[in-house]
Amino acid sequence: MGVVDELPQRSVRRTAKLASLPLGVAGRAATGVGKRLAGSSALEVTQSKQERAAAQLFEVLGQLKGGAMKLGQALSVFEAAFPDDMAAPYREALTKLQEQAPPMPTATVKSVLDEQFGAHWIDRFESFDDQPAAAASIGQVHRGVWHDGRDVAVKVQYPGAGPALMADLNQLSRFAKIYGMITPGIDIKPLIAEIRERVIEELDYRLEAQSQRAFAAAYADDPDFVVPKVVASAPKVIISEWIDGTPVSHVIARGSKKQRDRAGILMSTLHFSGPARAGLLHADPHPGNYRLMDDGRLGVIDFGAVKHLPDGLPEMIGTAARMTLDGDADGVLAMLREAGFVKPTIRVDAQAVLEYLRPILEPLAKPTFAFSREWIKAEAARLGNPRSDANKLGRQLNLPPEYLMIYRVTLGSIGVLCQLEAEGPFRGVVERWLPGFDG
Repeated sequence: MGVVDELPQRSVRRTAKLASLPLGVAGRAATGVGKRLAGSSALEVTQSKQERAAAQLFEVLGQLKGGAMKLGQALSVFEAAFPDDMAAPYREALTKLQEQAPPMPTATVKSVLDEQFGAHWIDRFESFDDQPAAAASIGQVHRGVWHDGRDVAVKVQYPGAGPALMADLNQLSRFAKIYGMITPGIDIKPLIAEIRERVIEELDYRLEAQSQRAFAAAYADDPDFVVPKVVASAPKVIISEWIDGTPVSHVIARGSKKQRDRAGILMSTLHFSGPARAGLLHADPHPGNYRLMDDGRLGVIDFGAVKHLPDGLPEMIGTAARMTLDGDADGVLAMLREAGFVKPTIRVDAQAVLEYLRPILEPLAKPTFAFSREWIKAEAARLGNPRSDANKLGRQLNLPPEYLMIYRVTLGSIGVLCQLEAEGPFRGVVERWLPGFDG
């Protein structure tokens, strides 16, 4: 079996697999009607459909890897906003997408290492585990021991990941509306477009190595964070120091309140401090990229997705947030217009804009805040209901391109904090690290 067969790249085959998801959902809906007529309760039918849909979601997206799995990972951080009757069946399947995928054969892994580091690459290791320790959207990780005795993580990119990634994203865009049946309340098309814009950088592991080195230098000897050092890199392989710890996905599932609060405050700190300290925003906030260490530090891995912010986060964000909490409606509207969030031709009421923004900033209104699934679900309902005033106002606002990734990553990070149900002094983090917020 060849590499192309291992990663099904042929357009017809990949399209058929991706199409099977929405078609499967439609088929289950029809079957559900039949079961209802046969006497099954609406709850039984709904749960059965959702459980089978979750299983199919993981199977298809996981098998395809590439853009399909990347979409699944991106969606997984938003599951806290799903209604309870929809979220429960998908939670486990989406969490699996964060760290698991069918592995590529050992022979394929070794052929990539031969190509990237030469035929004698194994001589640089004391040992190398043929079995993958983890798998992600465009690569999988093997554990090894470097020639100097250091435990290392060896991330190997799937052969053909680039064409597969773009083919997936093109097909997923075509099915975006139908995928709303699987992920209600989330507009997938802009999310896919934003993923497509950054995939070229993610495919070159040398760029990821540069970003990881920048973070490692910025957080060297930090009492709260661990960023593994890069040992060696090539376009399709990156070798870095191995770190242990409990994945934040496991903390979400069964961690203590102390662990969840600790993980939440550190993830928030990384989000806001990264641009100031490293000139980079870590732009892939799904829980599989973080480890809570035994000593309480947060281990951070996977730097393929970053946004370069050499001047830090835009001061406008902090200033507008502070003015919103202060109740300065006219000042907020003027700042949003100047930054391009409200186009010159759009007429909106300043007080209505303030009322639109104020609930979103509730986590910063007091010294401490407890994130919860209930809070984010209420916000999703307020902003997502097409009949609500907030939704109508939101459709009049504009998101300038330079803020798109910041917005998506912030929203994703909030989703993870709500999964953690983390409580802590989040306002203090923002006061320290977000320019403009503290006046």
